[in-house]
Order: sequence, then C-alpha cells, then structure tokens
Amino acid sequence: MSTATKNAQTVAEKLRSLYELQLIDSETDQIGIMKGELPMEVSDLEDEIAGLDKRVEKLSEQVKEMQVEISNHTTNIKNAELLITKYQGQMDNVKNNREYEALTKEVEMQHLEIKLSEKRIREFTGTLESKEKSLDATKERFNLKKENLEVKKAELDKIIEKTEKDEEKLSKKSARARKRIEERLLKGYDSVRESYRNGLAVVTISREACGGCFNQIPPQQRLEVGQRQKVITCEHCGRILVDDDIMNSEGDPK
Repeated sequence: MSTATKNAQTVAEKLRSLYELQLIDSETDQIGIMKGELPMEVSDLEDEIAGLDKRVEKLSEQVKEMQVEISNHTTNIKNAELLITKYQGQMDNVKNNREYEALTKEVEMQHLEIKLSEKRIREFTGTLESKEKSLDATKERFNLKKENLEVKKAELDKIIEKTEKDEEKLSKKSARARKRIEERLLKGYDSVRESYRNGLAVVTISREACGGCFNQIPPQQRLEVGQRQKVITCEHCGRILVDDDIMNSEGDPK
C-alpha cells in the first residue's frame, strides 16, 4: 500500500489495521510463551558449556605440565644418584687430597640436587592433586550441563517442530498487516509493544476499563473511542484504545 493510500485511510480503518496487527502479533507472542525460557536456557547452557570446555582444556594442560615437571625431577634424582655412585668410585682411586676434596664437593652438590628435586616433586605433587581434583569436578559439571542441554534442546525442538509453520504464517500475516499502516503509527505501536511484557499496544475497553492496565476510562473518552474519529490512547499506560466492535464493522460508525 502506497503512502498516499495509507494517509487516505479513515481513522476507523487505521484503528482496525492496528488492532488486526495486534491480534496477529499476540498469537506470535503466545507461541513465545509456549517456548517459555527454553531459548534463553539453551543459550545460557551453551555459553556455560563452552566456558567449562575451555577450563577442562586449561586444567588438562596444567596437569600435563605438573606431570612433566615431576618426571623431569625424578629423572634428575636418578642422574644425580648415578653421578654420586660414579664419584664415589673415583674417590677410591684418587692420588691426592685435592682430587678427593673436589670429588667430595661433587658428591655433596649431587646430594643437594636430589634434595632440591625431592622438594620440587613434593610441591608439584601437591599442586597436581589439586589440579586433578579441579579437573575431575569440572569434567563432571561439564557432563551434567551437557546432559541438561540435550534435554532442553529436545524440549525446544519439539515445540519448534509444532509451531514452526504457524510462526511462518503469522510472520507473513504480520508483514502484510504492517504494510497497511503508516510509519508514524507503526513506530508508536512498536514502541508501546516493547514497553510491556505482554506486548499489548492496542486494546479494547472491557467493563469500562482499559484492556491493558485495567484503569477506568472516563465516559466521554469511551464515547470518543466508539466514534473512531481519532486515535485515542489510555492516559495511564499509553496503549491505543479501540471499541469491542472494531473488527466486526467494515465502515466508520454512523
């Protein structure tokens, strides 16, 4: 519909188009309610699992590093013990005190190397145990979250399978309905819809009250709404007000 044609619409036609769009969008909202928090829960679980996966990878690397360090120091101890045996054997064949003292110092140095490596092994072993516990706990949490994600995704997939065709139809209907409404009114409609969790921007008057916020509408204002000669909004919530018969009549009220 061209801009000129939209502008040529009567107020009643504009209100009817807005209310028709509201009915379509409300059906779409109901599908969203069926899905509930599932899409957000699935997204949150995917993010959490990705974070846990990185933590598992990091902890696994740290565990390997600790194991390598322990292995290196164990090898260092074995090498030191071999050197001690070698130097002690050489001490039996020394020719003077100077050579003996030099070999004695080498033996002492290797004993110090052994003590230092044993200390490092104790330190790395303690750290390794802590990292392995964290790794096991993280893996367990990762597996539980993954199981939970599979359940949630299965639930969501069932709902999507049920509602996908309806959503596509409603999306097309909404797009067609929006083309019949002038941009200024659409902006106001979208703004109000975004302001309320129930997405109601156009409501009927029910029991003399606004169908959105349920505040009483004054008699004069109710009369004006029924005449459909101008767009009237609720003074309490800003929603556009229409009368109950808006969809039942094709022309303007007499």
